[in-house]
Amino acid sequence: MFDNPIEIYKRINQFSKENGMVLTVELPGESIYRMVVLEKHLSSPNVCHGGVVAGFMDSVLGSAALSLSLQKGALVSTVEFKINYFKPVFLGDKLLGKGKVDFEGKKLISSTAEIFVEKDGEEILIAKAIGTFNKYPLEKTQFAKLFK
Repeated sequence: MFDNPIEIYKRINQFSKENGMVLTVELPGESIYRMVVLEKHLSSPNVCHGGVVAGFMDSVLGSAALSLSLQKGALVSTVEFKINYFKPVFLGDKLLGKGKVDFEGKKLISSTAEIFVEKDGEEILIAKAIGTFNKYPLEKTQFAKLFK
């Protein structure tokens, strides 16, 4: 429907910019996000705040849903998500988030995602999540003119 809606989304997404997050979408319904843990992300010496990981996860889940919904002229908003943390994240860690859509209905999209730390050529799983997103028509938003 639109030329390159993900590139437009990247330009307007201030949260991703502020946190140094880099989004890649090769197929609608799948996303890859990368981020390096900086000093501003810490809650105690060298340890990343869980809310930072949750915010990153919401972006991974949501970008998978958004990459699919934009193809049909819709944006998404988070309804809920559940996250499981498996390992701590530290200053300087390189995070890799992989998301994919598992279900798309008329009004809701469900996606799952995993976050890994990339270290020494290895991907170490640190969190998993499932999320639900509400679809709403792009043309009814203030952003509609950006996507035409």
